[in-house]
Amino acid sequence: MYLFTCLIFICSVAQLSAQSVSDSITKKIDGLFKKWDNSGSPGYAVGVVRNDSLIFAKGYGMANLEYNIPITAETIFHIASVSKQFTAFSIVLLARQGKLNLDDDIHKYLPWFPDLKAKITVRNLLNHTSGIRDQWQLLAIAGTRLHDVITQDQIIKILGKQRALNFSPGEEWNYSNSGYTMLAEIVRAVSGKSLRQFTDSVIFKPLGMKKTHFHDDYTETVPNRSYSYDRKDDAHFQNSTLSYSVAGATSLFTNVDDMSKWVMNFYNHKVGDQQDIEQLTQKGKLNNGKEQNYALGISVDDYKGHKMYSHNGSDAGYRTFVNIFPDQRMGFIVFSNLGDTDPNSKAAQVSDLFIKDLSPQKTTPKPAISDSTSAIFNDTLALKKFLGSYIADDAIRFNFKLNGKKLYLEQNGHINQLARGTKDTLVMPKFPNIRFVFKVKSPKKTILDEYWPEGHRQLVKYEAGAKKTDKQLLAYTGNCYCPELDCSYQIVLKDHRLLLTNSKYNDAMLNLYGDDQLINDLWWMSNLKVLRNDKNQITGFEVNSGRIMHLLFKKESGLRD
Repeated sequence: MYLFTCLIFICSVAQLSAQSVSDSITKKIDGLFKKWDNSGSPGYAVGVVRNDSLIFAKGYGMANLEYNIPITAETIFHIASVSKQFTAFSIVLLARQGKLNLDDDIHKYLPWFPDLKAKITVRNLLNHTSGIRDQWQLLAIAGTRLHDVITQDQIIKILGKQRALNFSPGEEWNYSNSGYTMLAEIVRAVSGKSLRQFTDSVIFKPLGMKKTHFHDDYTETVPNRSYSYDRKDDAHFQNSTLSYSVAGATSLFTNVDDMSKWVMNFYNHKVGDQQDIEQLTQKGKLNNGKEQNYALGISVDDYKGHKMYSHNGSDAGYRTFVNIFPDQRMGFIVFSNLGDTDPNSKAAQVSDLFIKDLSPQKTTPKPAISDSTSAIFNDTLALKKFLGSYIADDAIRFNFKLNGKKLYLEQNGHINQLARGTKDTLVMPKFPNIRFVFKVKSPKKTILDEYWPEGHRQLVKYEAGAKKTDKQLLAYTGNCYCPELDCSYQIVLKDHRLLLTNSKYNDAMLNLYGDDQLINDLWWMSNLKVLRNDKNQITGFEVNSGRIMHLLFKKESGLRD
C-alpha cells in the first residue's frame, strides 16, 4: 500500500509539471538535468513557483544509491546555508514582538561570549559584520574534522574561548557561520525555546511546511531523506558524511514542496507581513556607510533588471540554491546531493526560461587604454626598484614585471597591464577602481598598498628565488600552542623542507615566501604569518586564512606535558 501511494504521488507530480508548464519548457528543464537523470548518479530536485502554486516539481537522479531510491519533489534535503534566512526571520519576528532589538549588544542575551572590548550587535551577526571567526575553521584547526559528530554545545564552547576578532565590528564584511549559531542561541535565550521548536511553531506549521525542521540531532531518522555523495571518478561516487547536531547556520531539512510555501511567503504573507520581509531583506551597511548586498541571512541583488533574493548552501555533498523574484511573484528551488554540482548556475538557467531580461542594453565598451601614453613608461629605470614579488598577510601574491616600456601585474595566472594614475598611483585600465601605491621604507623593505572600493590591502616585497639553509630554517621549527583552541602544531625540518605536523592530520609541506609567510595546502590554516620580537627572534605565528585572521599560536621553549 505504501509503495502504491508513492507511485500515485510521483505520477501526480509528473502531471502537475505537464499541466502547469508547457511541453517545450519542460523539455528544456529536463535537458538541463539530463546528465544526472539516471539510476547510477545522485542528482537534483527542482521546483518552480509562480504566484501561489508550485508549477513545476521534479527529481533527477537518485536520493540513495545503495537502495536505488530516486529523487522526487518530496525528497528531503539538508539545505546547508539556505537555512540562515529562517534563523534571521526568527530574529525579525522576535524583534517585532518587542522581545529584542537588532542593535542590542549580543552580551545582553549571550553572557557566555567573552568581552572583547567591542560592541557586537545582533545586527552585526545577521549581516556578517561582527568580526567573529568562523566556527568550521576554528573546529578544523582544533582537530575536529567536518565529518565528525559536531554539536551545538561544542561550537558554543569554542566560541566562548575566543580572545580576539578578525576585525572591529562593522568595519568589514566576512561571512561567519558562528554568527548564525549565536543567533540560534539568542532565539533560545529570548523565547525559551530551541530554534527548532520556535521555527516549528511560528514559521513551519503556519505555512504548512509539514516536512521541514531544523535537524539538531544527527541520530534522528528522517523518512525520505536524500543521502550525501561526492564524486570518486567519472562513473563512481562515495558517501560524504554529515553528522551535525547544530542549528542556526545550517541543518534545515526540507523538500521542494515545503520550500515553495516559504517562497510564496515573500509576496503572499501568511507568517509576518511586508514590514517583516522588508526587514529581512534590508541590506547591511558597514560603519563607513557602504551598503552590502547581504541582508539578514539572504542576499539582495539585481538579476537582469529584476530584484532578486537568494542564498546558496554547501555542506558535505549537499549543494542548494533558492532565488526569489518578489515583483514577478516567482521563485526557483534547486537542491542537489552531489558535491560537484552547481545549483546556482542551474537555477539561473531555469530562471531564464521564465524571467524576461529587462537589464539595460550594454553599449560597446570603450577601448582599453593599454596603448595610451599613461600606460607607456619611458623612465623604466625608476620602476625597477618596484619590480618583483609581493605578499600580503592573507597570502595574496602579486608579481610586477616590465615588458619593454609596459608594466604588468601577475596574480594567480592572470596578467593585467598597469598605467599611471593620479598622485603617484598605478591603476589597471580594465579595473580603474583598483589603485596601487609603492613605498620604499628602506633598501631592504618595499611596501605596496592596494586600494579598491571595498577595502585596502598591504603587501611586502620579498625575494622570490631565495633559498634558506637548513641552519636558517631551523629557526622556524618548534612547538606552537594556541590558547584559544587549546591545540598545538609543530613545525619540523625534514629533508631540507619545513613541515607542519599535528597529531590529528597528515603532515603538510610549508613553503616559505620571504622571511615571514608560510604557505601550505590545509584549507583551514593555509597561511601562517611568522611573528617576531624586538630582537627578530621568532615567537610564533598567526593564522590568516579564509574566514580567520590573527589567530595566535605561541612558540614554546619545549614540548608541553
